[in-house]
Amino acid sequence: MTTVFVTVGTTRFDELIEAVTSREAVQALLSRGYKQLVLQVGRGSLLPGPDSCPGMRVHSFRFKDSIAADIRRADLVISHAGAGSCLETLGAGRPLLVVVNDRLMDNHQLELARQLHADSHLLYCTCSTLTETLKTMDLSVLEPFSPGQPENFATFMDQALGIH
Repeated sequence: MTTVFVTVGTTRFDELIEAVTSREAVQALLSRGYKQLVLQVGRGSLLPGPDSCPGMRVHSFRFKDSIAADIRRADLVISHAGAGSCLETLGAGRPLLVVVNDRLMDNHQLELARQLHADSHLLYCTCSTLTETLKTMDLSVLEPFSPGQPENFATFMDQALGIH
């Protein structure tokens, strides 16, 4: 089954869950052949049920000890822009669409997403542009992220956050 895994990490990002389960976003996913949504909703107030998205199989949960298996099983990962979630998904070699929470103050997530996008490792958008991005995205342009080089990632994070 063609699966989309959505993760908000340990945060509360109801806007992302609302956006990805909207009628328009679900239609965009269905038109691309996706059949299942697995939603990790974190501390959010939304926990969509199995029948919440007509035509799409939906499974929701708050937390697990590890989401590594969910990421590996996914044909597409849609994630908040947390560094841990991005690195885990890219390290697993899964296509990644990052949804930046543009309501955060001092938005380092946007800097991280922009740089990883500039390096062709992921696509990114905001909640307000998610449906359009799902309709027009071209996952074939993504380049693999070379795992196993934590010093390179640490240097990148220092630069993205203005530490160096």
